[in-house]
Amino acid sequence: MSRIAYRFAQRRAEQRKTLVTYVTGGDPHPGATVPIMHRLVSAGADIIEVGMPFSDPMADGPVIQSACDRALENGTGLAGVLEMVRAFRRTDNDTPVVLMGYLNPIEQIGYQSFARDAAAAGVDGVLTVDLPPEEGNEFVAALTEHDLDPIWLIAPTTRMERVNAICDQARGFVYYVSLKGVTGAGTLDVDDVGSHVDTIREATQTPVGVGFGVRSGDDAARLGQVADAVVVGTAIVSRIAENVGDDAAIGDAIHAITDELRQGLDAPMVERTP
Repeated sequence: MSRIAYRFAQRRAEQRKTLVTYVTGGDPHPGATVPIMHRLVSAGADIIEVGMPFSDPMADGPVIQSACDRALENGTGLAGVLEMVRAFRRTDNDTPVVLMGYLNPIEQIGYQSFARDAAAAGVDGVLTVDLPPEEGNEFVAALTEHDLDPIWLIAPTTRMERVNAICDQARGFVYYVSLKGVTGAGTLDVDDVGSHVDTIREATQTPVGVGFGVRSGDDAARLGQVADAVVVGTAIVSRIAENVGDDAAIGDAIHAITDELRQGLDAPMVERTP
C-alpha cells in the first residue's frame, strides 16, 4: 500500500477527511521549502503537494504564477525540487508527497529518469496538469514501474465516458476541480461539487479530493461534507507572498491557515440534504 493510500485509510478509519496542502518548491527561496513542508505537517496537513516551478503554469492563477516566478528567479528547477523532497524525508518518512506541475520539465529528463529519481527522493505521486490521460500511457508505465501514483484532474465539464477512462488509470486519489477557471478563482457551489463527486464515485473506489477555490476553514468544512479530501494551494501560497523576506512570519502564517483548514475539516459532520 502506498503512503497516499495508507493515509486515506487512516483518516477513513478515524472518520476524518484528508487535508492536502500545496506549496511551490523554491518559493520564496530554496531554503524555505523544507521548513514550510514540516510546518504544514505540524499544523495538520495530511498530504503535501510540491509544485514544480514552470514558466507558464496555465492552470494556475496569479498567486501561484507569482510563486513560480519567485522560485525560478532563485534558480529552482526540477532537480532542486527533488532534493527538497529528499531533505524532507530525512526526518519525515510518513507524510505522502505529491509532485504537481507541467510536463515540459519532466520531458527534459525523460519519463524513466524522472520516475526513478522521484521515487528515490521519496515522492509518492505525480500530477501533471497538461498531460491528457489518453496520451499518458508511457508516462503512467514509468510511474507504475517505480511505485508512484498517477493522479489525474477531472473538470466540471468532463464527460462520463472520459471520467471512466481517467478513473481506470488513477491511483492515490482523483483530483476534482471544483470550478471552471484557474486556481484561486471563483466561488464554491458545494451542492454542485457534491453532485459531481457522487458521479465520480460511481466510476471508482479511489478517494476523491476537491480543490481550486478553497480559501478558508469554512470552505474546507463544507467541501469535507462531500469529498474524501480537500486540496488547498492559493490560500497557503498567498500567505507566503504576503511575508516574503521574513521566514518566521511565513511559518506562522501558513501554520495559522493550515490549522484553520484542519479545524474546519474536523468539525462535526452535518448530514447532506438530498
